Order: sequence, then C-alpha cells, then structure tokens
Amino acid sequence: MLTPRIHTEFTDPIPAPSGFEKRNATVKSDGVRQRLEARERSLSPFAVRSADSAGRAIREEPSPLRTAFQRDRDRIVHTNSFRRLKHKSQVFVAPVGDHYVTRLTHTLEVAQIGRTIARALNLNEDLVEAIGMGHDLGHTPFGHLGERVLNDLMPDGFHHSKHSVRIVEKLEKDGKGLNLSSEVIEGIRRHSKPQGTFLDPDAVEGMTLEAQVIRLSDAMAYLAHDINDAIRAGVITIEDLPAHAIARLGRRHSERVNALVTDVIEASWAATGKGSGNDTGAVPPVITMSTEFGEVVTAVRNWMFREVYLPISGTRPGKAALEIVELLYRHYLEYPDEIPDDFPRVADTPERLAADIVCGMTDEFAISAAESIRPGAFAAAFEDRL
Repeated sequence: MLTPRIHTEFTDPIPAPSGFEKRNATVKSDGVRQRLEARERSLSPFAVRSADSAGRAIREEPSPLRTAFQRDRDRIVHTNSFRRLKHKSQVFVAPVGDHYVTRLTHTLEVAQIGRTIARALNLNEDLVEAIGMGHDLGHTPFGHLGERVLNDLMPDGFHHSKHSVRIVEKLEKDGKGLNLSSEVIEGIRRHSKPQGTFLDPDAVEGMTLEAQVIRLSDAMAYLAHDINDAIRAGVITIEDLPAHAIARLGRRHSERVNALVTDVIEASWAATGKGSGNDTGAVPPVITMSTEFGEVVTAVRNWMFREVYLPISGTRPGKAALEIVELLYRHYLEYPDEIPDDFPRVADTPERLAADIVCGMTDEFAISAAESIRPGAFAAAFEDRL
C-alpha cells in the first residue's frame, strides 16, 4: 500500500483531510528536523544553530521537516515581493534584453556566493541563504534611483534595507508579516554597505557571521555582474577598468567571483574555529578580505560609482525613472483612495502608505502607472516598454 504524502507548511498551513493526522501519527518523517538540527552541532563554534535561535515575535510550533531558518527561507521565496524582483532593475533602468541582471538574479547570485562561503567556513548555510533571499525585498522600482527619490521625499528618509524588514514584518501576508526568526531579520536589516571603505570591523559589531557573509556576498555579486552589464550596455570596456583590478580579479565574470570568494574564505578562516587561539572564549572572528583585496575592491567600487552608477541618473531613462517615482509618490499621497482595496493598510502616516505602494511596484508597472497619470510623458524614454 502507498504511504500517503504528508502536507508541510510553507506560508500557511494546509488543512488536512478528516482523519489524516490520526492515520499518519507515526509517518517516516518524524524526527527529520531533529536530525537536521543534530547535524548543525558539527558547525563552527561561532556559527548560529537553528535550535538556539532567539526565536520569532510570535511563537510557533516547529516544522517537522525543516529547521527554523529553512522555514524562513521558504516563506521569503513564496512571497509576492520576492517574485516581483524579477522585474525590478539592478543597475540599468528597465533594460531591454534577456541577459541583464535583475534584482532577482542578483539575489540568487548573492545567496549562491554566500552558501559557498558558509559551507567552506562551516557556518550555517540555511541562515545565510534565508538572509540572502530576503535582503533586497525592499528595493524600489528602478533600483537605487527610486530609493534616492523616496529618501529625499520621505520625512524620515527611506532605505531599502529598512523597507525589506518592513515587508517581512508587516506588509506580506496581507499585513500580517512572515514572522521570521530574529537572526534572519537582523541580517536583512544590516546587509548594506556605505560607498568607499566598508571592511571596518566596527561596522559588523554584533552581527552574526552568517549575516556578515551576506554583507560581503552582496558586494562581491554586484561588483562582478555589474561590470558585465556595463560592458554589455556599451558603457565601459574591460580595458577601462583599473589595471590592478584586472590583474587581481581577472577579465571574466567567473574569474572575478572565484578570486573574491577564495580571498574571503582564506582571510576569514578563523571563523571555522580551527587553529590556535580560536576557541569559543576568544574574541569572535569577522568575515573579511585580505588587505590587498580589500583595497582592490574598494577602488573598483569607487570607480564603478564614478563611471557607471552615478552617471545613469543623467541618462534619459534615468531622469525619467526619477520623475516617475516622485510623480507616483506625490499622486498616492494626494489620492490615497486610488490605492487598491486589497493593499495592506499598515502605515501610520500617509507618507509611509504612499511609499509602501510605490516601493512594491516593478519597473514596468511603475512606468504604466505613471503613463496613466500623465499620458505620453515617458514614451520617449521607454519607447520599447510601452
């Protein structure tokens, strides 16, 4: 006789048929989570174990099949916010072409790089993956251009890291939030890095090593793929990059990623807990790069800001993107009744509500919404999108 397939909870519990639970009280899946948690005991003494999580804002019964952090990852992946990332800009504004990086493919690359580092350093891969999958949920349409507009317009400013937290705590699941583990939320909150030097140990004080892994993985992913996209767009050539960066990082995307990941693993080896002076009573290590690679990455990031990121705002699509986000924000601030009835009203101010609705839009939805308000205003900038 076939064993009935059990239903597992992802975002919402699935009601079981009458008598189902009683007939399957001793299914073979019993103890799966405990076995996974037992495996985590062999992790680095500096790793976060899911059984030791500080927990959720609202207590829940543990999943029989997944650890707390696996459950968090799944909840994030099944959100509308995560799905919308596939139509949000990474760098180039609403690019036409199948091979440009989107906010979704960037997110997947960050999670993949993070898992590679976590596995090498014997840290908690599931926690790293959950943070990676959720770190950019709060991005506006048109990437950092949209973020800049909202930051200028909002009374208390706007930052995508904080909005990512707002999404998982308040906006998703019709305003109920995802009730994620505190370690995942804190990793999402603190993943951003300032322009310039970003390897100061003081900047990661109090962060789990897993959160630090995503913080660096984010920088490594976008640095590697943004160079590719800038070359694809004809903005730069590989020869334009600083010569010392080419020498240390290589000329191809795979070479850049491999060089960066290898350096982080070697420079952060103390995180494994192996070797002299790395007992649990010692000062916790940090996830970092070698001095040489840190200087190279900082120089390339600064060069990319100067030659690629900042000039985009001066292009026709860039100027249109800035105008669209401001138009939409001011429109919904003045006409909140035009916000769909099923949109969660969890904002405590009209300004926050307007930001919530605008931030949730994809590039194409924002363009269409702006065109409906001001017909023909953006046709020239986005002629291939309308």
